[in-house]
Amino acid sequence: MPVELRFSRSDSGQGTPGRSVAGLRLAKWCVSNGWSVHPLAPGRKTPAANCRDCAGTGHTHQGCACIAEGRWCHGFHAATLDHTRIEDWWGTNPYLGVGVACGPSDLVVIDIDAHAGELPARDRILPGIPIAEGIDLDGMSTGYHSLAVLAALRGEASPATDTTTLRVQTPSGGMHVWYRATDGRRWQCSTGSGKRALAWQVDVRAHGGYIIAPGTSTEAGTYTPLGTARRPAPLPAWLAQELQRTGHLPAAHIPAPRPVPPRARQAVLAAGGGQDQTSRLLAALLADVAACGGVSEGAGFTEKLNRAAFTLGGLAAAGHLAEAVAEEALQQTADAARPGQAARSTQIIRRGMAAGALRPLHLGGRR
Repeated sequence: MPVELRFSRSDSGQGTPGRSVAGLRLAKWCVSNGWSVHPLAPGRKTPAANCRDCAGTGHTHQGCACIAEGRWCHGFHAATLDHTRIEDWWGTNPYLGVGVACGPSDLVVIDIDAHAGELPARDRILPGIPIAEGIDLDGMSTGYHSLAVLAALRGEASPATDTTTLRVQTPSGGMHVWYRATDGRRWQCSTGSGKRALAWQVDVRAHGGYIIAPGTSTEAGTYTPLGTARRPAPLPAWLAQELQRTGHLPAAHIPAPRPVPPRARQAVLAAGGGQDQTSRLLAALLADVAACGGVSEGAGFTEKLNRAAFTLGGLAAAGHLAEAVAEEALQQTADAARPGQAARSTQIIRRGMAAGALRPLHLGGRR
């Protein structure tokens, strides 16, 4: 594994000068899996603040100068796969935690809470599934229980016991169960929306949200991976059906993101078919640009395209893939996401790749 995910609080860089490498190492490990990362405030699970404008009322990520100038702001909207930017952020600010933007990373994370609380009405334990009065609910007190009931009703094992995927114990006793979205659907967060909860005390982190990277330490404790799995398994079909049933897809009037074009997917196959670090990174960058096709404006298309071009320029300069292959794959994806803007996309891609070529991006120790 690229990084051992068993950190003490001192290893995490929380308050111990000289032991500051873990945040940077963890961010790099996440990126090696194709996960876009952004900083968290030291010792906390919330995004790190930046300039005063970013904290002001009415100011949004759309058009914010911070992201365009390489600074973080607006939480997961600043998430990146850019190694240079990651070196700048965590190298200069070693006490920052690591957050992972779920949407750009194609992640669906089942967030199980274990907060002691009064059991809600029967029709709110499993949204959309009535629980008859004759069923004994004594002993049900956490999200572990409600999720286990949902799984049992479907004849499946609870995700909390799924040893094939990355599971992370939270400091409060809950669990994050990580899965990969593999069918191109844009799963939505349910955090903050009781109407979309998968079950009582069970939320979903996906597009529109972030998750704390395993190994991150906060004042409350460390997010500790369980078992031996360190990467997400594909989202099980039965869970996908439950997510669709409970409203975790965009409304019908919101267009779905366009898939990565076939010719661009061929570039991923040529680079290793998703089985090595280069092809995973290429696939994630192309998917990030392709996702802009589902939003007519405000998707950060220019920034994402420029960031992808810069990273691919660095990969090509380091000999990880052919420059022509990278440029064609990115052009195909950009044209599909923004039809009719080929000339502008070409300009962004060529400038970005030329800038990236000046800073070769070495992966896996390759020099």
